[in-house]
Amino acid sequence: MGRLFGTDGVRGVANADLTAEMALGLSVAAAHVLAEAGTFEGHRPTAVVGRDPRASGEFLEAAVVAGLASAGVDVLRVGVLPTPAVAYLTGELGADLGVMLSASHNAMPDNGIKFFARGGHKLADELEDRIESVYEEHRTGAPWDRPTGAGVGRVRDSEEGADRYVEHLLRVLPNRLDGLKVVLDEAHGAAYRVSPEVFQRAGAEVVTIGAEPDGLNINDGCGSTHLDKIKAAVVEHGADLGIAHDGDADRCLAVDHTGEEVDGDQILAVLALAMREASTLRSDTVVATVMSNLGFKLAMEREGIRLVQTAVGDRYVLEEMKEHGFALGGEQSGHVIILDHATTGDGTLTGLLLAARVAQSGRPLRELASVMERLPQVLINVRDVDKSRVTTSAELSSAVADAERELGATGRVLLRSSGTEPLVRVMVEAADIEQARAVAGRLADVVKSALG
Repeated sequence: MGRLFGTDGVRGVANADLTAEMALGLSVAAAHVLAEAGTFEGHRPTAVVGRDPRASGEFLEAAVVAGLASAGVDVLRVGVLPTPAVAYLTGELGADLGVMLSASHNAMPDNGIKFFARGGHKLADELEDRIESVYEEHRTGAPWDRPTGAGVGRVRDSEEGADRYVEHLLRVLPNRLDGLKVVLDEAHGAAYRVSPEVFQRAGAEVVTIGAEPDGLNINDGCGSTHLDKIKAAVVEHGADLGIAHDGDADRCLAVDHTGEEVDGDQILAVLALAMREASTLRSDTVVATVMSNLGFKLAMEREGIRLVQTAVGDRYVLEEMKEHGFALGGEQSGHVIILDHATTGDGTLTGLLLAARVAQSGRPLRELASVMERLPQVLINVRDVDKSRVTTSAELSSAVADAERELGATGRVLLRSSGTEPLVRVMVEAADIEQARAVAGRLADVVKSALG
């Protein structure tokens, strides 16, 4: 069996790859592993369980709740809420475990399970590995002690989870949003209620699209992966800005008043300057992945802000932030982590702070985002090659060095191996798009010849 856990939990096609039996078994295994690790500290454990609106989330939630309760864990079912809300409530309520059922920006047939440890933090790799091991032992027939009578977990629904999360966001907001008109695209996802409520209570005039989930329409032509609708809505309604979430609202992309996209790098740049001004950007440092646009790096250098880069994946950004105490990090895709107020990417929080900066500064988002210039990126996937040799091929190393000399200080080359497929991704950035295309094409040919 291959590793079930990816960089963001366990995902797959619901009822095919991710079945009710698997959801139940993983939940039992998680309860046992956390008990072994001493997480429960001798007391009766409690878990917070939430989901996005996917139809499959209904049966998967039932399976997770059954698994946890059968393992002696009390369950607080909070219903449809964003991933960061479940993480927040796990910490706020002193729960021992949090579980979120969502496949984020993936299409409706997919679903996923994400576990949070005490405090609302993602599980360490070694705990995920141990959960997989215990799950496999149980799946193949290993017995486990089943509590009976009063030892089984109890299940109750919470009507307060959404309110607690909204109040938390309002407390974090540095200033009100009075006078702003904001379009929100909720992707027919998990934030369809809480996001409009918090923006309205913060003083903004809100136009909402993508806020009618039916279990089947999540991420369908809307949200942060499909910006055409929100771009049109911002222009149509004369809004100051638009905020687009994905299915579980752990990411945020924006649109300025002209309908132009403001991506995760630009959002990070705007927030970094705002936080430095407020003396909350610890060590004047922001954390991003190696996939961030070179224009972001150049802008941070110009503004005197240090940039630390990590491997691709918000979990690596978070690890770097936690290890060194940094306050702000994120990805170009819109996962933005404000560690003083969240343990994971929070799209609603990010959108609120971005809108707050617009309101506080009196400057349009387009002007604020112009602090960085996005350099053109060209990405080519080279398939059917031996990706294991991408770092050891002398021919390829020489070609990359030649390309970087040609591009100079305003260009760069990045080669990445796919985690699941026999392919290498060639990314080239340059101020001149035609130069980027030419360099990327040549490098793709070298990858094919050297690793094919």
